[in-house]
Amino acid sequence: MSTTIHDFLIPAGEAAKRTGPADKIVLSSRVRLARNLRQFPFPGTGKKGDRLKVLDVLRPAVEGLPQMAERFSDTLENLSPMDKQILVERHLVSREHAAKGAGSGLVLNREETLCVMINEEDHLRMQSLRPGLQLREAWHSLDKVDSALEGTLDFAFSFDLGYLTACPTNLGTGIRVSAMLHLPGLVLSEQINQIIQAVNKLGLAVRGLYGEGTEALGNVFQVSNQMTLGETEGDIVERINKVLAQLIDHEENARGSLLEKKPSMLFNHIGRAYGIVANAHCISSKETMNLLSLMRLGVDMGLFPGVQRSLVDELFITTQPAHLQLGLSEKLSAEERDLARADMLRERLKLVQRPTRSASNGGGAEKASKT
Repeated sequence: MSTTIHDFLIPAGEAAKRTGPADKIVLSSRVRLARNLRQFPFPGTGKKGDRLKVLDVLRPAVEGLPQMAERFSDTLENLSPMDKQILVERHLVSREHAAKGAGSGLVLNREETLCVMINEEDHLRMQSLRPGLQLREAWHSLDKVDSALEGTLDFAFSFDLGYLTACPTNLGTGIRVSAMLHLPGLVLSEQINQIIQAVNKLGLAVRGLYGEGTEALGNVFQVSNQMTLGETEGDIVERINKVLAQLIDHEENARGSLLEKKPSMLFNHIGRAYGIVANAHCISSKETMNLLSLMRLGVDMGLFPGVQRSLVDELFITTQPAHLQLGLSEKLSAEERDLARADMLRERLKLVQRPTRSASNGGGAEKASKT
């Protein structure tokens, strides 16, 4: 078993090549369950001694799961700030968990499809992650983990309210079902606000790249359920699946409409994005994410012949602050990161030819409407 999280994590280039259903638009699927031990106070109200005892109970129980035969397991206080930020940038832990210290832990399987946070807001936050649209698969795998742990642990449960959680919005099933969606077509066609309002009316939340309180960098939006009480886990999964299918259709239609009705505007956005990321000498993380999003759209529309989407997806990861510094093996100031990021982008994109309209002829519209 690896001794450091950097040795254990799948390299960014390999992680970017993982594929799944509808992954042109659905970047990833996640199902999370919140659970607490009956005999201990919630992490937010418990003392340090309580959290340490919970960690001592839960960590070996999670490590003993067959799914965790090959794993990375450690306490948060043993991880450096850089380690924690790497995990946040990979969407393996929450920003809140990364801020934890004594009494909090992490167990991650080799495939990075199962990640368990110990003593985040709840004693257990179990996550199943899959590329593309695979909510059912994520739920089925996590359900097995939950059942196995429930056989040996005494979870806080009420016959009236279901599983008891630190936040009332997680009461009942304790489940959060979410997907990360790349929606540049809806943003460029100025339909995104209307879509978000419609999704909210269906009882779902739409958040930014890193969850609640964050902005939608790179035109990436996180859609998840808000209520966990009164529905079964399976019903929640199916309800969100139906909404995601509609969002995929809306995004495909938006891309096709832009290509047909506003091609000059579309190509201008994509061409300018390429021009900046491929030639800039100083560029921020935020600007990079937004411009790479447009390049990804161009790749999906066939404007960059021979360029794989995985190249752009890898750059989404490696240009983020912690990954950038890890790749250079040194801690950098914000200004130094902006310079180094630009150097990396120019080097990685030097063989990528600028997009041309002719590249989209004879099938561009068709490519834009399929996943």
